[in-house]
Amino acid sequence: MNFREAFSKWGLSRISLNLKFAELEFSPTDDDGIAAWEMYVELVTRITTQKLLDDSGDEGTALESVYKIFAITRDILKTHGRKSGAFTKIAIIVLNQVIRPFTAKWHKRSIDGTLTKPEGKICFRRELEALQVDLRNYSRMLAEMAKVEDLTYIAIEE
Repeated sequence: MNFREAFSKWGLSRISLNLKFAELEFSPTDDDGIAAWEMYVELVTRITTQKLLDDSGDEGTALESVYKIFAITRDILKTHGRKSGAFTKIAIIVLNQVIRPFTAKWHKRSIDGTLTKPEGKICFRRELEALQVDLRNYSRMLAEMAKVEDLTYIAIEE
């Protein structure tokens, strides 16, 4: 399987991959699995994958939780990155193409007060729901890389 097929398999086909990278072999190692497990635990235990109910939570706190994924990923990359090439490639792409556009947009809007206005809160929550779809797919991918049961959906209330 190549990287394009891997991203497509886990529902991350909207991600842009350059042709050379897309065709590279995707074959995670045990070291990739260790890094994937650490990232997986972070994703499935925070708002990045878990539903934010309309009558609970705080938009600013949710935004901060999403933003913390950058520092967490960097820490995992510093610890495991040199030995976990497949994880490193995937994590950097997800940070830059999935999470960064969301956090950049909403950081600016939080500064200008949008997150304190009812219409801003509604818009943020809808866009967070869209982001969560991609991050749930990413967590499923990580679970498979880590060779663990995927529990992403175990706590999501419908």
